[in-house]
Amino acid sequence: MVLAAEPLIHKSFSPAQAQSAAPATKGPVGRESGLPVPRFVSIKADKVNVRSGPTRDHSVAWVFTRAGLPVEITAEFETWRRIRDSDGAEGWVYHSMLSSRRTALVGPWLKDGATSLYASRDAQSRVAAQVEPGVLGQVNDCDGSWCRFYGDGFEGFIQQEKLWGVYPGEKID
Repeated sequence: MVLAAEPLIHKSFSPAQAQSAAPATKGPVGRESGLPVPRFVSIKADKVNVRSGPTRDHSVAWVFTRAGLPVEITAEFETWRRIRDSDGAEGWVYHSMLSSRRTALVGPWLKDGATSLYASRDAQSRVAAQVEPGVLGQVNDCDGSWCRFYGDGFEGFIQQEKLWGVYPGEKID
C-alpha cells in the first residue's frame, strides 16, 4: 500500500522555493524563548493564520488548514514567531499556535514516486510501507542518518535526508 499526501495549506499566493537552513543544535538562540533559532516545530491547530508581520494588526498572508504540519522558526519577536513552511514561504504566527511536537513531511522535492519506510535503520531490511512525497507523519528517534517515522496506518524508518522537518545530521531522542 502506498500512502499519498493530503492537501496541507491554503495560500493566497505562490510561495518561494524551499530554502535550506543550518541545524538547530548549535548557534543563536531566540531572545524570547531561549531556544535555538532556527528550529523545527509543528502547527498546533487546524486553522492558523500566518501574518505579514508580528502583530494582529498585520494582514493575514495565508492560513494553515491542517494541524501537525512542520514549520521552521526563523526568528522571534515578543510573542510572535517568524516561520517558514516546506514551500519556503515565510510569515508570522502567534507562539501559542505552535507545538514542540516534531513532525515531518516526506520530501516534497522527491519526484520519483513513493519512498520506502524500512523495518530497521537499514535499506536492506524489510520494506514496512511506501509513502508518497508530502505525506505527513510524526518523527522521533533520529540518529543523524535515519528517523523513526510514523502516522495513521504506517510506521518504519526513513533516511533523514528524505524528510522536511528534521535537519541533516540532527539527533532526536
